[in-house]
Amino acid sequence: MYTRAASNGKWGEIYAARMLREKGGYELIACDYRVRGGEIDLIAIYKELLVCVEVKTRGKGAIGEPREWVTEAKRRRLITAAKLFLAEDGRRLDPRFDVIEVWLDDSTVPPELLKINHIENAFSCEDEIF
Repeated sequence: MYTRAASNGKWGEIYAARMLREKGGYELIACDYRVRGGEIDLIAIYKELLVCVEVKTRGKGAIGEPREWVTEAKRRRLITAAKLFLAEDGRRLDPRFDVIEVWLDDSTVPPELLKINHIENAFSCEDEIF
């Protein structure tokens, strides 16, 4: 069954991944990385950083900015997932946490991209030890 919210979220991740590839310098290494206690939508290597990306997608009529939905609890879960990814992967990279905001015209199928905004270093894990 088609659910607009789930579909919009997946489309947001597709558009975000495409934007990172087109920007250049980003090597996408994982999508939808899920572990107990957290998940990361997109993981890329950029220069000497492990970039963990939270993608927030909103439809045309949504109120507020997508980034407002990256709560403190969500940030903690992203940090936890990043720690586990780095432990499993074995790379010695510093993490950076980005948010990509995606606005879609969800009246079309597939949803049309209206706007995309990449917020680099949207939050840090200064209080966390890696």
